Parts: sequence; C-alpha cells; structure tokens
Amino acid sequence: MTETISSVDAIVVGEKNPTAATWAGVSIIVKVTTSRGAVGWGEAVPTLRVGPVVEAIKEAARVYVGRDPHNVEANLREWYKHDFYMARSFESTTAASAIDIASWDLIGKELGAPLYELLGGRSRDKVRVYANGWYSDAVSPADFAEKARKVAAMGYTGLKFDPFGKYFDWIDEKGLEEARARVKAVRDVVGDGVDIMIEHHGRFNPNSAIAIADALSEFNPLFMEEPVHPEDLDGLAKYRSRAGIKVALGERLIGLKDALTYLEGGLLDFIQPDITNIGGVTIARKVVALAEAYGVEVAFHNAFGPIQNAVTIQMDAAIPNFLIQESFYDFWPQWKRDLVNNETPVVNGHYEVPSKPGIGVSINEKLLEELRAAGPEYFNPEEPVWVVRGTWK
Repeated sequence: MTETISSVDAIVVGEKNPTAATWAGVSIIVKVTTSRGAVGWGEAVPTLRVGPVVEAIKEAARVYVGRDPHNVEANLREWYKHDFYMARSFESTTAASAIDIASWDLIGKELGAPLYELLGGRSRDKVRVYANGWYSDAVSPADFAEKARKVAAMGYTGLKFDPFGKYFDWIDEKGLEEARARVKAVRDVVGDGVDIMIEHHGRFNPNSAIAIADALSEFNPLFMEEPVHPEDLDGLAKYRSRAGIKVALGERLIGLKDALTYLEGGLLDFIQPDITNIGGVTIARKVVALAEAYGVEVAFHNAFGPIQNAVTIQMDAAIPNFLIQESFYDFWPQWKRDLVNNETPVVNGHYEVPSKPGIGVSINEKLLEELRAAGPEYFNPEEPVWVVRGTWK
C-alpha cells in the first residue's frame, strides 16, 4: 500500500513576552505525518504574516493530504495548479516550501540518509558562516565595535550588519557619516581577516544606495545586500552600473523564474534564496543549478528558525557553488536552539554538517508543545519588524 500524507499541522511557537526582535520571537513549525505514522518537519516564514501563513498552510494541506510524500515534484506542481496566485503569493510559496521540506525530511529518514546524500553527496564537511543579529542595541560606533570584537573572538570570520539607523528611501550626508563611522569602527576592530557585509534591507532609492556605496567602498565589504527596493529592477541596474561593489540578494524571491530574472539580467553577484519561501528543497536545488550556470555563488538566507537552519546546512553541504552561510544561531532566543537540542552549534565560525537521516536534527516535541502560541504576533509600531532590535535610531 502506498504511503500517503495523512496530516499537515502548522504549529506556531514563540515567547509570551518577547525579548528578541519582532521577527525572531515566533516560528511556524510544520509537522507532516504519513499514513504509516512517519513524521517530517518543515518551517514557514513568520515575518508579520503568521495568521495568513498558517491559513495558507491549511489550504495547501487540502491538496497535499492523501498524496505520496515521495513525489515532491508532482505534489508541488499540483499545488501550483490549484493555487491560481502562487506565482505572486509569498503566503502560498512559504506554505508549499514548509511541506516540501518536511517531505524531504521524511524521505531521508525512510532511506536512513541525510538530505545531502539525496542531493549529490557532500561537497564539504564544514560550512563557513557569518554572524547576523549580533548587533542588537548598537547605535554608536563604539557600540558596534565592542559587539564586533566579541563576535570575532567567538571565531566568526564574517559579520553582516545594517549601519543605517532609521533612514528609509533616502539618506542624507549626516546619515552617510553615521553609517561610515559605524562601518569603520567594525573594520578597525576586526581587521582585514574578517569579511564584513552591509545589509541595506532593500530600503533605499538608487541614488541613495549609490552614495552609500561611494561612502563605504574603502572598507572592502564582501557584498552589499539588497541595496535598493526589491521591486526596482531599473534602479538595481543603475546601481550595478555605478557602484563598484558586489551585490547579494534573493531572500524575497518566491520562485524559480524570479531567480532567473536576476541571473539573466546580471543584477547580482551572489544569490540568497530562502529555502522556506522559494519552494522548499525542490525549487532551491534548481535555483542553485541556475546560479551555477551563470557563475554565481550561493549564500542562502537563513534568519528564522531551527528547521530552516538545519535544512539549509544540508543544502550547503551538497552544493558546488557555495559562498558563505548566514547564521543567527548564537543570537537567537535560547528556545530556538533548544527545539533542536542544540544539535547545530557554530564552532569556530563553522557548522559541522549533521549526518542524521533527513534534515539532520531531532525535534524536542515536549518543548514544542510548551511553546505553542496563539493570536497575532507582537507588533512594535516604533521599529519595523525586519530590523535587529534596538538599532532603529
């Protein structure tokens, strides 16, 4: 008898009194159970979308339940057939991504193989990471320098940060001077042996982004991330023609053809797909192959939670065109690490690649139940959901 998906459960977990940044205080964990009682785990994106995403998962479940979890391509295509707006709906793609990740977890467990074995085997035993989320409450150059010193001392050889405070759309000379002072403070304290990456959060017009590149290029950033508003492709092309710094982006891509647009247009140097909204492992592996064909390296976006982190490490281990991996792991609230029994620690700036079957980690289901949350996530009207806490100043 063919094994089928019998249930798809979206489990919202989080802090009752958030101590982390808004986006970091909640996770959407997806549990897929089969007719034989096997369980796979996935994760969806929560960022100020918890309610709609949970509802989208319930809708997707109506298509996935009763289908064979091994048929990841056919199942994703079936959902695409039914969801008229999938190509334009983040809620739809993150729902499908979570179920897809759980399906790959199931397949790996059934075969007794870690995910990387199903994707061509290991290209590396360790995954080099860069720290993100390390600069909460940093405002002055001295704040950034002290926190950067501590992170470098932990063994990290890459740090990403947003030095732009409250500026949005545009930035004036005062803002440029403030950003330059913060970046200089970090570069001075970590030296040239540590890569720095500048996060823009896709919030500037092209002229402001170009002015930023001119102001910060002397500090030799590895890349500028999302320098302009994500929908402004003409603005990004203008930036590419004027700024002499490498560009990374991709966390807001929600499909294979989205990625192709940027690759064909030569609009990036490094691509940052997010496995939890690009279409799961099934689509992420195709984006990796496209990027390889265009000579572009991959640095997966990886900000939300421990299931996303685990599956991302597995893909990092397998792909040939790996650049570096984002990690919030040491800067998450403790409960996120506890959900996977702290099985993916960062050691000397690297992840060791887990060899457990599936996505490589086990889930603390008792803690998962204890952390169940309901209702809308915390909202801070004084600070956008996407910033690192205490830096919107």
